[in-house]
Amino acid sequence: MYVGNKNVEETGIGLRVTDFVRRDSIVRRIWGDGDMVLLIFAGCAAEFALNRAVDWLFFTGKLPGDPIGRLFSTAGYAQHIVFADTGTASRTLDRIQSAHKAVEHQRGQQIPDWAHRDVLYMLIDYSERAHELFARPLSADEQSELYNVFYRVGIGLGIPDLPTSYIEWAADRACHVRRDLLYSEGTEALYAQYRKHVGPWRYHLLLRVQAVLAPAHVRGLLQLSSAAWLRPLLRVYPLLVRAGLRSIVQRLLMPARYLGAVRGLDHLAPRPLKIAPTRSAHAEPASQRHLAP
Repeated sequence: MYVGNKNVEETGIGLRVTDFVRRDSIVRRIWGDGDMVLLIFAGCAAEFALNRAVDWLFFTGKLPGDPIGRLFSTAGYAQHIVFADTGTASRTLDRIQSAHKAVEHQRGQQIPDWAHRDVLYMLIDYSERAHELFARPLSADEQSELYNVFYRVGIGLGIPDLPTSYIEWAADRACHVRRDLLYSEGTEALYAQYRKHVGPWRYHLLLRVQAVLAPAHVRGLLQLSSAAWLRPLLRVYPLLVRAGLRSIVQRLLMPARYLGAVRGLDHLAPRPLKIAPTRSAHAEPASQRHLAP
């Protein structure tokens, strides 16, 4: 049963288990929706390729070798934390931290703290952007809740110097985007792998989705063309889901070998989404508009 803030469940043997994320949380709503998770990682794929620490991805070889498979693996870890009790989430965070330390030991270098913050910040930002595209902008309380969840993830991973509030994070996120991203040979190599693994026309669709999702500075570095036509289509997508056409759309948009993994991203029963009001093609979430030039 649920008590209090719906964050505690009583087991059959009388023990109480505390969820890492409240069961009525907007974070569970976002990360339980497979379509939103795909949007989050479409945006992250752009920034991963631009990050000044991209050489770490090439050192392990996992992301360049199988970028789509790595996406689903990372999504699985994130969802395992979001939908876990606090004890399970803590153990998962410990395993991730141990994996990072093993890579550092193998390379003989330490992953920079700012690079860890970059990845955490991306997940926060694109969670908000994905929800706005498919549903509506987050309220101020939901923004704070989103940040609080990922702040606790960051603390669990031992990431230092994290801002203590959403407002402080938004300012630091802007600094990170300006300071830590650049177009490099690594960027070009990763995008070549994206194209190889999803095919030419799906690759061009990925670029259009990234043009809708990404902050202005990211779009500029990648020279992404305007995708004003895509935003209304994304707004219609929830109607296709309610009409029972989701599986057909997924078969069109994803290579067949990944369909099982795509459908495995759903952790919540589908429910109607309100279609967001029309916005400009490159509109930023309210807290992020200062990222635009």
